[in-house]
Amino acid sequence: MSLKHFFRISPTQQHTLLQLSQQHVSAHIHDIETEYCFNVQTDSPLSSDQHNRLIYLLSETFEADRFAEQSFLTGPGTILEVGPRMNFSTAWSTNATAICHACGLTQISRIERSRRYLIKPTLSLDQQNIFLSLVHDRMTECPYPHPLTSFKSDAKPEPVFEIPLIEEGRRALEKINRTMGLAFDEWDLNYYTDLFLDQIGRNPTNVECFDIAQSNSEHCRHWFFKGRLIIDGKEMPNHLIALIQSTLKANPNNSTIAFKDNSSAIRGYPIRTIVPTTIGSPSPLAFSDRTCDIIFTAETHNFPSGVAPFPGAETGTGGRIRDVQATGRGALVIAGTAAYCVGNLYIPGYDLPWENSEFQYPDNLATPLQIAIEASNGASDYGNKFGEPLIQGYTRSYGMRLPNGERREWIKPIMFSGGIGQMDARHTHKEKPEPQMLVTKIGGPAYRIGMGGGAASSMVQGENEAELDFNAVQRGDAEMEQKLNRVIRACVELGDQNPIVSIHDQGAGGNCNVLKEIVEPAGARIDIRAVPVGDETLSVLEIWGAEYQENNALLIRPEHAHLFDALCKREKVIYAFVGEVTGDGQVVVFDSKDNTTPVDLDLEKVLGDMPQQTSPSLHNAILAQPAPLQPLASNPSRASLTRRRWDACAWAKCSPISPGHA
Repeated sequence: MSLKHFFRISPTQQHTLLQLSQQHVSAHIHDIETEYCFNVQTDSPLSSDQHNRLIYLLSETFEADRFAEQSFLTGPGTILEVGPRMNFSTAWSTNATAICHACGLTQISRIERSRRYLIKPTLSLDQQNIFLSLVHDRMTECPYPHPLTSFKSDAKPEPVFEIPLIEEGRRALEKINRTMGLAFDEWDLNYYTDLFLDQIGRNPTNVECFDIAQSNSEHCRHWFFKGRLIIDGKEMPNHLIALIQSTLKANPNNSTIAFKDNSSAIRGYPIRTIVPTTIGSPSPLAFSDRTCDIIFTAETHNFPSGVAPFPGAETGTGGRIRDVQATGRGALVIAGTAAYCVGNLYIPGYDLPWENSEFQYPDNLATPLQIAIEASNGASDYGNKFGEPLIQGYTRSYGMRLPNGERREWIKPIMFSGGIGQMDARHTHKEKPEPQMLVTKIGGPAYRIGMGGGAASSMVQGENEAELDFNAVQRGDAEMEQKLNRVIRACVELGDQNPIVSIHDQGAGGNCNVLKEIVEPAGARIDIRAVPVGDETLSVLEIWGAEYQENNALLIRPEHAHLFDALCKREKVIYAFVGEVTGDGQVVVFDSKDNTTPVDLDLEKVLGDMPQQTSPSLHNAILAQPAPLQPLASNPSRASLTRRRWDACAWAKCSPISPGHA
């Protein structure tokens, strides 16, 4: 495979970047030039006609002089380049490659766009590092010390191996817990040691340990909220979830879905809508009378938005959209909301009396100001690209030292995403899994991203290693999700002929969570090599556990496979039948490549009614007294507020050439 380079002068506001660099890097910087570099990988040489076609696609139609096959950055100074990490294709690359294939350039296997900067005068190494921190997201991007020659990464698939639990006892599980960041507590360590030693009678594989850590994490199973609650030494009669559910029991009224499924729903109304006369084919639209229920769903995406605010919030929005899609036997998206709770903002030049400059923040988290700005941009960006309007929301910041010395602050932020949708009342209830049903995956391919998100999100911030935190954040592809959405919409519009038996959105834990949930309690046999991958170096553990985005799991009856295949091909969406429901209660993951079985678990023992955990809680009275706040200065001028707002954006790296704005 060869790699070609093409260059285009980037339409950025260089003056803004220059100001930011003079403020944070060096006051001596007097000029910055920028350009894009298109790194194009081809499997075979392009003909002259194909080469010209590629140039036409990459260049600006009316600015041919701003595109070339050689760099525009020449002369003295420092040239720096940043671009996507090599371990996964970006959403931009996925769509650019698809466009090339549609134009007959099928030899192109990947295109990535990097950003290059010529800074004058020459920077020192320390100054280069500061500049790089301003212009790239270390979660999804990295500096390129030299022009790329290949997209190949040094990653090699880690083999499946056994944890020597029989030989070493619980210590072996404690070791893998630390090295993989599984978030097992004392209860977990004891339970799973007993499960494998005394009940199953064998050593677990590393894939099985990762599996149960994700699907049985606090993030997925809510152990704390469902645990025995102790206050002042006395056990409460109900756990927290039961207290919330008591309102529904007291007055179910018009609720049709509550405390189950991926969203809640209330009884709607008969409506007249328009649907294609022939679903899945070019056809006119016609009126159709249907009864539709109203859906609302909400979730938070706190941990990823703290580590990498823009991609964390955009995938939070994407995950919540899939929650709407995956309600009942499929539902339709209408509109979204978003909200953010962060710590003290410390806006430059705008000091507030309650902000404490002595407060320390974890190094692996973005600042509250960065989170407030970039997370908002990420959530809006995803909704705009998908086509879902963001119609309301709120933002709160808080951080204070209480009179008793306790610090209260949203150090780990809250990124709240809510959504409204509608569902055909005929599709309210998912059908139960039955033997021979096809276990189906639809959406984007697997990449080495979102590893261990369920466990990482369940930890107290700071308990995990920074590198493991970065591994757990995802990347969003709103265009892919819209393609997926169109397939679900077509299935829903089929009404009584809807081929979807059951649907679940893929979230924390990836395949190891969503596929177990959708086949519970019947069980299934899954071929791990049938899962579509975008990176051939993925290990079995990564394919099974990565939280790659824009993906749902479905159950399809064999007789509807042809219909589903046609709908997916029409929308150009990747899908695969990865296994079959067995009915024996076991989830078995086998590797058809080497005929091994990395996972063989009894669903009842890892997802069933497991023993209730105890959640101790201290009832500490908080001494309340007025905070010693100083009066604010007189109202600042409008011009001053505008300047402060821009300073805040600049401080948070909200430049037009930062990720998501290029």
